[in-house]
Parts: sequence; structure tokens; C-alpha cells
Amino acid sequence: MKKVSVIIPVYRTLEFLEECLESVRKQTYNALEIIVVSDGADEESRRIIRSYAAKDSRIHAIFSEERKGVGHARNVGLDTATGDFVYFLDSDDCLPHATIQCLVEHIGDYEMLSGRLKKMTVKPVLGEEEEQHHKVLRNRNRARLFRNNSVLNRLISRPFIEKHTLRFSQEVEGYSDLAFLVPALIHIEYVPYVTGCVYYKRKRNDPITNPALSQRERQIKVADFLCMFNLLKEQYREHQEVTTFLDRQFLNYYRKTVIMLLEDPEQVDQMFANVAHAVKQVDQLAMGTTNPIVKAELQQLYKEKQRTYRFLIRLHHFLRQAKRALKSKRKAFIFLYRQWFLKMPVKKKLIVFESFLGKNYSDSPKNIYEELQRSKQGYQCVWVFNEKRRIPGKAKQVKRFSLRYYYYTARAKYWVTNSRLPMHLDKRPDNVYLQTWHGTPLKKLVFDMNEVYSANPDYKKHFYTQSRRWDYLIAANHYSSEIFRRAFKFDKQMLEYGYPRNDVLHDKDRDQQAYRLKQKLGIPLDKKVILYAPTWRDDDFYEPGKYKFQLRLDLQRMKEKLGDTYVILLRMHYFIADHVDTSGAEGFAYNFSTYNDIADLYLLSDVLITDYSSVFFDYANLKRPILFYTYDLEKYRDTLRGFYINIEEEVPGPLLRDSEAVIATLLNLDETVKAYEANYERFYEKFCGWEQGNATKKVIDHVFGSSL
Repeated sequence: MKKVSVIIPVYRTLEFLEECLESVRKQTYNALEIIVVSDGADEESRRIIRSYAAKDSRIHAIFSEERKGVGHARNVGLDTATGDFVYFLDSDDCLPHATIQCLVEHIGDYEMLSGRLKKMTVKPVLGEEEEQHHKVLRNRNRARLFRNNSVLNRLISRPFIEKHTLRFSQEVEGYSDLAFLVPALIHIEYVPYVTGCVYYKRKRNDPITNPALSQRERQIKVADFLCMFNLLKEQYREHQEVTTFLDRQFLNYYRKTVIMLLEDPEQVDQMFANVAHAVKQVDQLAMGTTNPIVKAELQQLYKEKQRTYRFLIRLHHFLRQAKRALKSKRKAFIFLYRQWFLKMPVKKKLIVFESFLGKNYSDSPKNIYEELQRSKQGYQCVWVFNEKRRIPGKAKQVKRFSLRYYYYTARAKYWVTNSRLPMHLDKRPDNVYLQTWHGTPLKKLVFDMNEVYSANPDYKKHFYTQSRRWDYLIAANHYSSEIFRRAFKFDKQMLEYGYPRNDVLHDKDRDQQAYRLKQKLGIPLDKKVILYAPTWRDDDFYEPGKYKFQLRLDLQRMKEKLGDTYVILLRMHYFIADHVDTSGAEGFAYNFSTYNDIADLYLLSDVLITDYSSVFFDYANLKRPILFYTYDLEKYRDTLRGFYINIEEEVPGPLLRDSEAVIATLLNLDETVKAYEANYERFYEKFCGWEQGNATKKVIDHVFGSSL
């Protein structure tokens, strides 16, 4: 049985390391030599490596206190390897159980065999079997398998490696694989490719705090690529096939990566000389295969004409955006926004408001707007909605993503929102962005989350980019303020006044307001009101921003048992796309999921049922009963998100697992209130202490004070 040497460099992969090592240990092919090279790894990673080496004799641990780079670590592994074949694995990736066996069974007399790389963002089910297909790419096609510049998921003959002295570059951090692959390309006649031999390549969900090598800043990656390209062109200048391959790699890289980097004029100044030097190594005939704009850019780089090049690169990006604008109405609007609206002066008295992605006239932006209207300070206000709404005051209304939307967001000095604005909006130096946020956090947020199970695998990266635009962020309590600074990496001004949206919960006439709301909304005046307001589940979605929800309350049973005393109002999270079916519970259940402002529903309700939604932090300002319907507590707490507080001990109400328990608790509500009285007082002091009914005025004085 032939032995395979698996080489695994380790650096800054602590949270993935055990998953990686387990996936290798559980391979169905047992004849393995597992060489784990600690390349300046942290102490906990070194402890894990030692632990695995102690329990599996196939594991050989090599430790380097100093970080020397992945190329050096792989070379150390090659110098140590004794197997018939070599296989490289990154320590943040993992393998299905049969991957190495699949490769060994198909390699035959070939020097190298390639398998399929499959991207992953969350932990895969490693026991799943992959369907196996065998496809051999002949000499004319084999270079295609080298285009990803990676040695990953390739089973390689060790005698072949030693015969041709294949090693990795130690001069760069990225693209060191090219130094290994390029000479291999010269000597390999056939490269089989087996789609059924799968390698899970992790796309890290936190490229800000813990980036993978491929997620480093673009300018560093470009510098590494140019360095490797120049070295290899010099080394293999007499070998036509290699120089042709390298020229194609460079031209593809220029079109896909370098051009995007050089959109920034500062990067042109910094990188021009390096890129120009690389262009001089490219065969002139190869340049002729590019489109006219790229060809003209390359010619100016070759001639070192930086001024002309800057003009051409601006023209290139203008034409690219113009071409994109022809594809849809929204892209056309974005083109106009960037090319014209952003060049118009900012209007100092213009404010754009948005709440919950344009779905509602509600929340703290509503309170701030209405207070500004009462102040009569001459602000021009614009509200962003998906559909036209009836709102007080003289605010203009614009449809989200319409041409007017882009015009006003470009011209406004102030942005006031409670959720993130789209990535493609640019914050200008004169803009002031007030982020009111939309709740005290129970569920872990952004950079406090280990794994992201939402529909958008780039959630952390996008959140970081979007939140860099915030100038002010509102916190409802000290607990939130600490979490926001850490979880959002927010380092600007935190407004620690409480939420403007909660001011209404402290109004002296709130009971009269509740009575009027019941009349207005057609809620029976002689019935007590239950408000059910659950949150969404990160892993149950149709697409980004549209989440599934299955109502787990038995409304018909509740109507039967509680209908003489209660009615229930249903308020789903604004991310939930499913329509809630209330058939069979008519006259008892009312769906208010699209109602503008949940604060009105707080006021008219007598008891709240929720799960892991932050609504209970706000509702506690009323000191009314709160029940927690947590039928999937273990999954939500332990897998999807995790909580900041001990929900089983700190919340001001009972955790209930099924409809019968909910019904029984409502039938004996006075007993529950008494049992949780002490908990409620502690909870109120911790989370509602800043809420005094004057947050709106304090926020306005702070943000708009110099203009008032």
C-alpha cells in the first residue's frame, strides 16, 4: 500500500484546526504520513498539534517559533516527507472521508492528479460520499489546471518532486505555489482530473479580523503576484511554453485584479513602477490579444507614461460602468449617481430618513423626524419607502432605488437610518450618518459570531464596510454600548441616551393612546391583547433578506382556550417573507406584520410573547408580562447565533416549549408575574435604566445642535 505524505502548514487557524486534522485522520485511506508544520502558530494551536500527535502515530509535528511563511512551511514538510505521494492541505480547510483514497485509486502511473475544489462557508457534512468521474486532460489542456495558481487537491509523485527539485518560493506570502507549479508544467505530459475527489476550500466569513491568505489587502496580493511573475519570467525566459503560460496569467490577472486596484488614483502613484516593470516582461504579441482599451493601457505602462495611463484607466472604468448601466434600470441609476449626482454640492439642510430598508414609517428615524418637524428649523426632509405612505409633515417621499432616491442620497448632508445602507452608496466627506440601530442585542452580532449561517456568506465583510460610514451610533444601555463597540468594531461617537423610539413608552398618556389605537385598528375593546413578535432564523431562507418562517403556535387551540379573554396580534420580523396563515382563528388572530410602527402594538398590548427577538428589551419599559416561546432554544443558542446573556436565568419571564405551555401560562398569568417579579426588576435596571422618555431631544441636540 503506497504511502501519502499530507503536509499541513499551521498559522492563525485555531478555530478550524481540529476540524482539519479530524478530516485527515478519518480518511478511508490509512497509509498516511501527516506532517503538521507549526509556522509561528499560537500556543493553543501548538497544544492541539501536540495532542493529536500523541494520539495518532501517523502525525509528525514540526514547530517553528518564528513565522516564516507558507512557502517555507511547505518546503520543511517536503524535506521531511517519506511517502510515495505528497498532498498539500491548508489548516483551515478539510476533506471528505474518501478524498485521498479517490486520488490514489486514479493516479496510476501519472506524476500528478488533480481533484475538485469546492468552496465552503460553514462546516460541511464530511461523511457524505462524492460521485466519482474520471476525466483526463491531454497535453494541450493541462495548463488550464494550473490557472488557479494552487497546489491544493493535487496528489503528486514524490520521486517526481525530488527529481525536478520542486519547491515553493519563500520570498512572497502569496502566490508562492507558482514557483512549484511552473517547473512542474514543463515536465508533466498528462494531468488527470477527477471531479469526484473533493477538497473543501474554506471561504472565511471574517476577512477583517482573521483573513485567509487569499483575503489579504489587494495591494499586497498584487505586489506578491508581480514579484513572482518577474522572478519566474527571468528564470524561464528560454522556455516558450512557460513564458506563454506566465504571460496569459499576467494578462488575466491584470484584467481581473490590477485594473480594479488602480481605479484608486493613489494606488496608481504607488504601484505604477512595479506594474510597468512587469509589463515589460510580457511578449508584445500576447498583448495584442487583449481588447483595445487594455492594450492601450499596457502600451502606456510599457512606455512608462503615467499621466496618459491615468487618463486611460479612468476612461476604462467609465466605459465599464457605462456598459453595466445598459443592463438594467437600477444599474443605469447607479451610473448617473456616480457620474453626476455625487459631483453636485451637498445640501446642508437636507436629511434622508429610512427605516427597515424602506418597509416602514417607524422606529427611531420616525421619532427624530417628527421632533425636527416640531422644531421648525427649516430642514428639508426626504423619506425612503418601498411604497408610498401617509406620513405627517412636509417630507418628500422617494421610492427606494429610484432615480430620485439616488439624487437625494447624493445631495443630503444627513442620513438617518436604523439599518445598513446599500454597499454601492458612497459617503461623501460632508455627509453625517446617524445610525440609530434597531434593538438591544440578545443574539450575537457580526464579529462576535464564529460562523455565519445567513444567506450572505460575505456578511461580516459587507457589514464592516457599511459600518465604517457611521458617524454616530445610538445605544439604549451600557450593555449595548460595550457590545456595539466590540461586535461592530465601532470607534466613533456612541450616543448613550436610550432609543428615541422608546420615548413613547414613557408618555404619561400612554393608556389613552392605547385605547385610541384599539379603536383605530379595530381591536375588540373588551379583550386583552397578546402581541406575538418572533425573530427570523439565520439558516432558513429563500435568498438574502428573505427568510422563511413556520408559525409554531396553535392558533386554533389558543382561540378555543383563550378566545373569551384575549385576542392575539402577530408581528413577524421584517426579514420574513412568508405570509402567516391565520385561517381557523378569525376574530382571534390579527396579522399586523406590515403595520408601520411596532411601538403602537406595544402600547395596546397587555402581554408579549417573543423568542430571541430584541423586542422584549424595549417592551420591558412598560413593565408588562413577557413570555418566551423558545421551541428551538438549543439550536438557536448553540448553533446559529449564541446569546450574550444567560436566557434561562436572566430574562423576565418563563421559557415555554409548546403551545400548551403557552396557553397554560396565559391562563395563570398572575402567578407567572409574581414568580418573575424580582427577575423583572433586575432586568429593568440593567437594560432600561437610560430610557427616560427624552432620548429623541438628546440625540437631536447632539447631532443637529450646531444647526439649531
